[in-house]
Amino acid sequence: GVAWRYPEKAPTPDYDEDDINLTWRNIAIALAPPILLIVSVLGSILGGIATPTEAAAVGAIGTLLLAGAKLASLQSHAQSRYVVRIIWAGAVALVALIILTTNTDPRLDMLTPATIAAIICTGVLLLAILVAIITTFRDDVLRPAMRTTMHTTSMVFMILIGAALFSLVFRGLGGDDTIEALLHNLPGGVWGAIAITMLIMFLLGFFLDFIEITFVIVPLVAPILLTMGVDPVWLGVMMAVNLQTSFLTPPFGFALFYLRGVTPPSVPTSAIYRGAIPFVIIQLLMLVLLAFIPELATWLPEQIFGD
Repeated sequence: GVAWRYPEKAPTPDYDEDDINLTWRNIAIALAPPILLIVSVLGSILGGIATPTEAAAVGAIGTLLLAGAKLASLQSHAQSRYVVRIIWAGAVALVALIILTTNTDPRLDMLTPATIAAIICTGVLLLAILVAIITTFRDDVLRPAMRTTMHTTSMVFMILIGAALFSLVFRGLGGDDTIEALLHNLPGGVWGAIAITMLIMFLLGFFLDFIEITFVIVPLVAPILLTMGVDPVWLGVMMAVNLQTSFLTPPFGFALFYLRGVTPPSVPTSAIYRGAIPFVIIQLLMLVLLAFIPELATWLPEQIFGD
């Protein structure tokens, strides 16, 4: 809207037509694989086909195959085309395995065409994974990714352990009873409890990451609010939008610091803050709409999973 109303504030970037030659075919080839991967992972969870852990494994394998195919396609040696074909064959085998396991019973003690097909697909998939691992290791892509994943996972587990210890001590000292009494005695009843909870989470979002808030604050207040008759899906969406708004709000928003890290030095921080204000207003309006129209958050889950 701003770019349409004030074109001078969003000028067209200068591109050399010789350097960029995008067609619909190029765009489709670039976007189709990751979109299909996202849809398959989320769709398998929402459709009840796979658990979140199984879907995450499918996503990790699919990402590894995509990275291997992309790196191999950029190489110039003669074997690169065969590497790409093997990896894409593994991707097709992965899809076939998902279809077979959801529609048939391919157990080893039942020698059926489905079982034979599952064994063949498993072999092709394992070969493709091995080729993709070798390709990504050789190009020094997988090792840094694994190192970063290890650091992030260790950080999350340390936070989880600390949050569990904090919750244990807090409950042992009767802290949860104090919070429950406080929320129940607030003026306004349920709405007063929700309002003070959202305000506290909004302020904490200035200084804490969402992981700390999710592991420490949510387990303390969510059970109390649920016993007061609050819909869990609606409450979760409200908390998510609230935290997202907090991360955008100047001057402490985490998202603004991330944006500051990737913008050129010529862009002042004050310009980033001013640019974030319209989006903060939109988020606040969305939060108000969610508060007064819970169906915005609950309608789709009810249609998918039922009441």
